[in-house]
Amino acid sequence: MSDTNFGRALCAMVTPFTEAGDIDLDAARELADRLVTEGCEGLVLSGTTGESPTTTDAEKAELVRAVREATDGRAAVLTGVGTADTRHTLDLARQAQQAGADGLLAAPPYYSRPPQDAVEAHFRALADATDLPVMLYDIPARTGTRIEPDTLLRLAEHPRIVAVKDCAYDLLGTQKVMAATDLAYYTGCDEYVLALYALGGAGHVSTVANVVPGAFRAIVDAYDAGDTTAAARHQQRTIPLTELMMGSELPGTVTVKALLAALGLPGGGTVRAPLRPACRDAVDGLLAAYEALVSAA
Repeated sequence: MSDTNFGRALCAMVTPFTEAGDIDLDAARELADRLVTEGCEGLVLSGTTGESPTTTDAEKAELVRAVREATDGRAAVLTGVGTADTRHTLDLARQAQQAGADGLLAAPPYYSRPPQDAVEAHFRALADATDLPVMLYDIPARTGTRIEPDTLLRLAEHPRIVAVKDCAYDLLGTQKVMAATDLAYYTGCDEYVLALYALGGAGHVSTVANVVPGAFRAIVDAYDAGDTTAAARHQQRTIPLTELMMGSELPGTVTVKALLAALGLPGGGTVRAPLRPACRDAVDGLLAAYEALVSAA
């Protein structure tokens, strides 16, 4: 476990929008308060689930300020600053620090597919740009570029590069880095929450936790209490909902917002183009899986 102070149970929070498509800061405050009240120890804003490619720099900063206000020190607030342009990423990092973020989340520059020496230089420049700790986001399926284990080993030497959100689906490589560094590893894959935690991971950054934060908090709580059987049971009962929300053709952002709206919870509803809302059949399936999970608690 690391002393990054990000917590164990983190949520990759959606960015609420009004029906007109504007950012809804009141809904963001309500959602953030609910997530923390129900078990989240940290909130990660403006990531994949937060529709960061479609929000402006100003909206990203407004979101940090609104969530900090709503959580009032009860949870760590991290924000995504990854872009395809190093200069833009550094600007977003400085803006995030001014807005009051506790940490930065950054994936490799996408589309240009830089080689590993360029990826390393990009992240070192980011870590030098502010005083904030950095969580690297290894998600090659989205960016087209892996943060290779050997690159992570070198980046771990930087004092402000402290954590990894791991969506690489390379458990061997992950363990290699965990064994050789003090990086705090967080799974970004909801089906691996217990597996990575049991291997010495720091926790999770969950998308499905937007809907059921307590269900994912229960996994790490049970494990920390020494009840591995209960931890496994808690993990297993989340799988049907996780499969529908994260394993279907619909992006997690779409399924989260559809289910939140169907349940009358803050943060649901509108997604920004090019994403489109879920159809009725998908919503019905999500509701059935949610109700089964809640009834099994």
